[in-house]
Amino acid sequence: MSEEIKKNNYSADSIQALEGMEHVRMRPSMYIGDVGVRGLHHLVYEVVDNSIDEAMGGHCDTIGVAINEDGSITVEDNGRGIPVDLHKKEGVSALEVVMTKIGAGGKFDKDSYKVSGGLHGVGVSVVNALSVHMKSTVFRDGKIYEQEYERGKSLYPVKQIGETDKRGTRQTFYPDNTIFTQTTEFSYDTLSARMRELSFLNKGITITFTDKREVDEKGEFKSEVFHSDEGLKEYIRYLDGNREPIISHVISMDHEKGEIPVEVALIYNTSYTENIFSYVNNINTHEGGTHLQGFRSGLTRTLKKYADASGMLDKLKFEISGDDFREGLTAIISVKVAEPQFEGQTKTKLGNREVVSPVSQAVGEMLENYLEENPNDAKIIIQKVILAAQARHAAKKAREMVQRKTVMGGGGLPGKLSDCSEQDPARCEVYLVEGDSAGGTAKQGRDRNFQAILPLRGKILNVEKAMHHKVFENEEIRNIFTALGVTVGTAEDSKALNLEKLRYHKVIIMCDADVDGSHISTLILTFFFRFMKELIEEGHVYIAAPPLYLVKKGNKKEYAWNDVQRDQANERMGGSANIQRYKGLGEMNAEQLWETTMDPNFRTLRQVNIDSLAEADQVFSMLMGDEVPPRREFIEKNAVYANIDA
Repeated sequence: MSEEIKKNNYSADSIQALEGMEHVRMRPSMYIGDVGVRGLHHLVYEVVDNSIDEAMGGHCDTIGVAINEDGSITVEDNGRGIPVDLHKKEGVSALEVVMTKIGAGGKFDKDSYKVSGGLHGVGVSVVNALSVHMKSTVFRDGKIYEQEYERGKSLYPVKQIGETDKRGTRQTFYPDNTIFTQTTEFSYDTLSARMRELSFLNKGITITFTDKREVDEKGEFKSEVFHSDEGLKEYIRYLDGNREPIISHVISMDHEKGEIPVEVALIYNTSYTENIFSYVNNINTHEGGTHLQGFRSGLTRTLKKYADASGMLDKLKFEISGDDFREGLTAIISVKVAEPQFEGQTKTKLGNREVVSPVSQAVGEMLENYLEENPNDAKIIIQKVILAAQARHAAKKAREMVQRKTVMGGGGLPGKLSDCSEQDPARCEVYLVEGDSAGGTAKQGRDRNFQAILPLRGKILNVEKAMHHKVFENEEIRNIFTALGVTVGTAEDSKALNLEKLRYHKVIIMCDADVDGSHISTLILTFFFRFMKELIEEGHVYIAAPPLYLVKKGNKKEYAWNDVQRDQANERMGGSANIQRYKGLGEMNAEQLWETTMDPNFRTLRQVNIDSLAEADQVFSMLMGDEVPPRREFIEKNAVYANIDA
């Protein structure tokens, strides 16, 4: 058999079984991260990754993903179809090997897949093991094959059930509720965001996402179709749609460098934030890695060389830093690596050293060409860099002021902070409370042993539209920094947060349950996302959920967090209860605030998580930026209570 034929022969012999999967159900978090909401959705990503791998190999261009009426998931592609012939070593169909053996898959055969994403071949078998029921249907060689499983074990041998002129694989699975005890309900928004991301990262592929749990007035299912012809260029336009660009075009390139496919797109805008998103084989490497190192090196080197040659830096009295070249930058780097080595706390940091140079060279060549061909844009970018450098020096002085106050210890704490007596940060929590009135009530109602209160005066600065030195000069933001005990900026990373100094492991935002309260919560979250993202990523940020109503009749009383609960409580009391609508936290007395919103035994706290950095960036820039129409549309779609003004 010739080498070329061998490479394209995807058969049972391409499937290699590495080991059994006895531990999957016993230790699911080892394979999917956790058994909460994130782990649940990871099941879908693993199945879709198999289809994406087919697409990356040029064998598939259409993928369908559906949340079914019963809550199960179906993923179907028009790829080659999983091989069904006999696996010589295992003595059963290759399909059964793929579905019931950990590490079994074509991804380990370099002739079948050059690169792949997902959990390095363990994906679909892990999904099977963690599903109460799963069905695989293969369309291959003019025939339809099928096999079903319960909790990872096959119910019968692979069988032919019909003939077809289509090809591909369809997987349907039902997550096991004895493992996913928190929830087995999939989020449309979470899955939609990932499908959109995958369509941008793999241009030319069409991904249809359907939610059969929801039917519109026409009797049609909720559905979206994701397709991108320009890939990362379109992704950049999507992410930066709510920002004002300062250059005329998205700068982009897509070619192979040193046998490593590199795709990059970037643009500069009027904002003061840096937003770089990196991917390896479609995996979001939010911890960065060697490809990000190569990108930054190529960007800084090329822009610095151009700026020096232009003479625009001659009058500057201090050195330009790498950060200055990235202020107002939105960029995406996507590389394909045959054997990625992941490091970091969450295994999302690329460690392959051989990636640095190709990415750096590719970015350098791309920028050199653009700067030479677009001298006006080049001048605008360098002017932005100079302004960033000047602002950085001003911000450094303001930040040092915050740090001086912080390191003073208790004497440097904000005057409005009512601290707790507990010294162990893991047992301490601080409430960021809207206004002095509510802050006073919270101080009276709290448990002084472990709960601290920091009242915030009015609406804090919108950091989305503020220069960095203005952020550090803002009194309310300085109070948050000093109360939490953290500082920004280290010798290694000028934007790093020293979480080891964090004084409270629960940071709880507590605002009124109205439009103004939601706005203040969003302002605080925007500040955390832009300047304390590690705080969110480490799971320290929460939002309190105060009730909207008190339903009372005689000695009976119930709190309600929405209109449905209010009506149900009223009905239980005979329909003539006294209903009090809380317009703000200040309308509750200390006892009511404690028993509804602050008592750990009864309160509801919503932990703030980031499912997708890119989607979170897009939402914050839209909500807190200058563009009104998209913000209005978002609020009208998502607000539970809002009077939309013109």
